[in-house]
Amino acid sequence: MRGAVNTDLYDVIHRRRDVRAQFTGAPVPDDTLHRVLAAAHAAPSVGYSQPWDFIVVRDPETRHRFHEHVSAERDTFAGTLTGEAAERFARIKIDGVRESTLSIVVTYDPARGGPAVLGRHAIADTGLYSACLAIQNLWLAATAEGLGVGWVSFYREPWLAELLGIPAGIRPIAWLCVGPVTHLESVPDLARHGWRQKRPLAEAIHAERWRPVAD
Repeated sequence: MRGAVNTDLYDVIHRRRDVRAQFTGAPVPDDTLHRVLAAAHAAPSVGYSQPWDFIVVRDPETRHRFHEHVSAERDTFAGTLTGEAAERFARIKIDGVRESTLSIVVTYDPARGGPAVLGRHAIADTGLYSACLAIQNLWLAATAEGLGVGWVSFYREPWLAELLGIPAGIRPIAWLCVGPVTHLESVPDLARHGWRQKRPLAEAIHAERWRPVAD
């Protein structure tokens, strides 16, 4: 017998956006934040290692320092572009660090659950994949709660580790801006600004073996 389809889940998946400019700065209730973090913590993990931790950052000075670092890294990347790519990138807002209500930094501890992590002996990155699953859970839960999330990747890991006092060996893998938003865009920012367009699903599906996709 076929089970019922939860269309609400599909709706959240397709409404989710990487938010930059739509944050309002309004408060996030503590119980809402707890539900979002609990959803992240419910993610599957290799060997049940649960290698993630979540640093909730509210301090304006910390966020200001991070934003300055991100801005410098933006300039570094911009310096590698020329022509139309440079013009397109100049129009793209890459973070909502100052506008969002708070930030959540997700870390990955490769020693968690060790020394023998069940299922990780052949593919070391499965631990990192597990932490990414926690991020996706967080993102979808936040979207269901009416919050926006923006993943900031313009930073150097050693710099951020020092800023937040993260111990050696633990990687900060995501700085997520979180908070209420005015709306979620119907089209992702990078598509709207002409940076990249979505691949058709048919191009991503292979039957039995890898097949080249015609240009």
